[in-house]
Amino acid sequence: MKVDYYKIEELLTQEERLVTSTVKKFTQDIMPVIQKCFREHRPFPVDIVREMGKLGLFGSTIEGYGCPGMSYVVYGLICQELEHGDSALRSFVSVQSSLVMYPIYTFGSPEQKRYWLPKLATGEKIGCFGLTEPDFGSNPGGLQTRAVRDGNHYVLNGTKLWISNGSIADVAVIWAKTEDNVIRGFLVERTTPGFSTSPIEGKFSLRAQDTAELVLADCRIPEKNMLPEAKGIKAPLSCLTQARYGIAWGVMGAAISCYETVLSYAKERIQFDKPIAAFQLVQQKLVRMITEITKGQLLALRLGRLMDEGRATYAQVSMAKLNNVHEALKIAREARDILGAYGIVDEYPIIRHMLNLESVYTYEGTHDIQLLIVGSDITGLRAFT
Repeated sequence: MKVDYYKIEELLTQEERLVTSTVKKFTQDIMPVIQKCFREHRPFPVDIVREMGKLGLFGSTIEGYGCPGMSYVVYGLICQELEHGDSALRSFVSVQSSLVMYPIYTFGSPEQKRYWLPKLATGEKIGCFGLTEPDFGSNPGGLQTRAVRDGNHYVLNGTKLWISNGSIADVAVIWAKTEDNVIRGFLVERTTPGFSTSPIEGKFSLRAQDTAELVLADCRIPEKNMLPEAKGIKAPLSCLTQARYGIAWGVMGAAISCYETVLSYAKERIQFDKPIAAFQLVQQKLVRMITEITKGQLLALRLGRLMDEGRATYAQVSMAKLNNVHEALKIAREARDILGAYGIVDEYPIIRHMLNLESVYTYEGTHDIQLLIVGSDITGLRAFT
């Protein structure tokens, strides 16, 4: 089955190929559990988190603190193989790595790094990222959560919504405005009085992942729990750029899974005395799928090389996120169409990927917001404030 149509694997180093095969096997081995969790709408078990930690999948680009210090391309390949299985797996790694470990590593104190990063790297501790609020998603600068100084402590009040890993996290990276109206980052541990979480019920997307509401009611935390170098909206936005990079790779894994499934099905499904793969309209869809997968992988790979060289821009990351998620979702929808009625049952992975990608299309910055970021970059004119 020709998935690597342009022999992209030949552009990878030996280490990159080894990581790909290792994560591929891991994902294949745990998929029966993930499929069951999706069907039953419950987060995958914590022992899988520990296994991911043993493989070095958390904080893979961080040097030291028990982290592997690998390349951004390797991180991307990890995301692609995980999301080939299920978006919940990639999303968990994205949150733990890009939205929790990255801000601690980039903006944290030496003490915060020494304590948290090794524990997060092994999966001993789980983190979440508290930026989105009930009334503020695409406009994070308007967030209402407040942090008021009280001696050598801060008192936090506010609500965060749609928080991945929120119900199971040991620590939350909470973004709040201080009295001078500056956005700062705070590490809020689950045991903090006044901190509570509740899972979001009724999801039909990312069902194998925990998503929660966080409530901070007079949460009193020591000043040392504030990320000292995180000042202003650029700090949380830089974390989102890291996460969007992983998404750009990850969704190609979901698209590949859909393509592999539907190509095999189309060659075996007989209608009018021949495989449906012999019909022009089906071939047209299959060709479009493999073409967009190839383009998306090349886009992600080039972006990864630029990230490793320190030359990538946030707008380039936005372009990769908006293109690859958009195309992956279209591929999933077309694959569901080719499978007909079989496309809506979880005997096949198509409907699961399609539903998951509906969330990926809007989270970590909606498709339209990514368009406006790129539009602002190429014109020099901001279409939003």
